[in-house]
Amino acid sequence: MPISDNLLPNKHGKCLFLESTMTRRKRRNHSAEFKVKVALAAIKGDHTLAELSTQFDLHQNQIIDWKNQLLEQSINIFSRPTAQQEPEIDLKALHAKIGHQALQIDFLEGALRKIGQLSGKK
Repeated sequence: MPISDNLLPNKHGKCLFLESTMTRRKRRNHSAEFKVKVALAAIKGDHTLAELSTQFDLHQNQIIDWKNQLLEQSINIFSRPTAQQEPEIDLKALHAKIGHQALQIDFLEGALRKIGQLSGKK
């Protein structure tokens, strides 16, 4: 590729290398702590969005998004928790357990009657 293919003229007539102007930054993943720190700084309002953008090296739209998310989610912190739903009871398993225990009781009653230990009425 010839050098002229890599050159791009700017508005002043000077040529720039395309490679230096077209590099992309690697996608970054920010921790939850960092997002909260940025959002709280935006909510405080001590600095402008432009200043925060420069300070944290983020786009202004990203700061606004995190601020809005924090404000929307913060309602959940102070709201009363809804009543906990009780887990569904497995009636089949309970009926099976009751049936098994009834069989055991009947067996023991019969065994005790045979040896004369049971004197109570049913």
